[in-house]
Amino acid sequence: MNNTFQDAHGFARRDVTLANWRTAPFSRWAFHNVRDLVPTAEFRSLRPEPERALDSGARLDARLEQPLEGASTLRAYLEKAAADAFLVMRGGRVVLEHYAPHSGANARHIVFSISKSLTALLSGILEAEGVIAPDRPVSHYLSEATGSAYGDCSVRDVLDMRVSLDFEEAYLDPLSAFARYRRAMLWNPPQPGETPENLADFLLTLQKGPGPHGGPFAYASPNSDVLGLLIERVTGARFADLFETLLWQPMGARNDGYVTVDAIGTPRTAGGMCVTARDLARVGELLRTGGAVGGRQVVPERWIDDMTRNGDREAWRAGRNVALPEGRYRSQWYQTGEADGAYCAIGIHGQWLYVDPSTETVIVKLSSQDDPLGDETNHDIFTLFRTLSRMTL
Repeated sequence: MNNTFQDAHGFARRDVTLANWRTAPFSRWAFHNVRDLVPTAEFRSLRPEPERALDSGARLDARLEQPLEGASTLRAYLEKAAADAFLVMRGGRVVLEHYAPHSGANARHIVFSISKSLTALLSGILEAEGVIAPDRPVSHYLSEATGSAYGDCSVRDVLDMRVSLDFEEAYLDPLSAFARYRRAMLWNPPQPGETPENLADFLLTLQKGPGPHGGPFAYASPNSDVLGLLIERVTGARFADLFETLLWQPMGARNDGYVTVDAIGTPRTAGGMCVTARDLARVGELLRTGGAVGGRQVVPERWIDDMTRNGDREAWRAGRNVALPEGRYRSQWYQTGEADGAYCAIGIHGQWLYVDPSTETVIVKLSSQDDPLGDETNHDIFTLFRTLSRMTL
């Protein structure tokens, strides 16, 4: 069996560890098989239904008007960008699709920080039900947050990444607080002699930064994990069960998904969700069409309107952000600030969910790029999305 695995992937299964699973070449397999490495909690689809990929050969091999990163065709670009899955949906129908040889239409893939945007949808549903009030302090729901950075910030500060937090997303520094964070979520191996801590314990050790809450956009993953803690606390239910009941099944997902959890079952809502490309596209289509499916309002239309129209542009400009000079950030979603009204969810290592309401287009790109931030400062990726949104496919 090991020889078969090695023949298929170019390395043995035993070679993939917590120390290397997010690096090439191991990530090509690991990003599709996270539950073989980290504990997870499943959220199930209502009607599991294997899907067949669309044959898009000719369109993938058509020459691009302008080469992207030296690639003259979309297929060449996707291969260069280490894309495991890529699809374009137009008016609710998949019109272009590509999967790497190790992937497929029914292969679940970790979406990293797109998880933040998915978690915010659940928060929005609970907000409409009167369970969560964004203007209330986090400590109103999590009393143990008192004394931490989250003791005097609002839920809205958390949703919009405007918490003053003494924390840096140092993805590649093995000695940083971020590395400790990843050990608490069980994504990194433990350090010799270190006392293990769970995710919640780690989050509530974080202290406030020098400025007030509600200031510049300050992207920090712990905010979204605190949101997950808050959701579980106010509902008394497991996050995965809520996500399944309130969003995944009503939306009409065709495959089950899952989220990584820590040693005591705390969900990694900032980055641990694993779903198929097609089901992720269905999330984008749900938002594009106003949040309703089959006459049932799944995501509140008022919440979608707020997410797509609001967000403080000055806070965005004052912070460190991705390649969107006119952008905004609202409820864990990025607004491009372009006339087409496009918005998106982004994850490290090349994960994207892009929605252009002006052309009824949804684009998904799931990747195993070695550089965690390779796409996020890349203007070409937005050029590609805008071009594909305008093309006849």
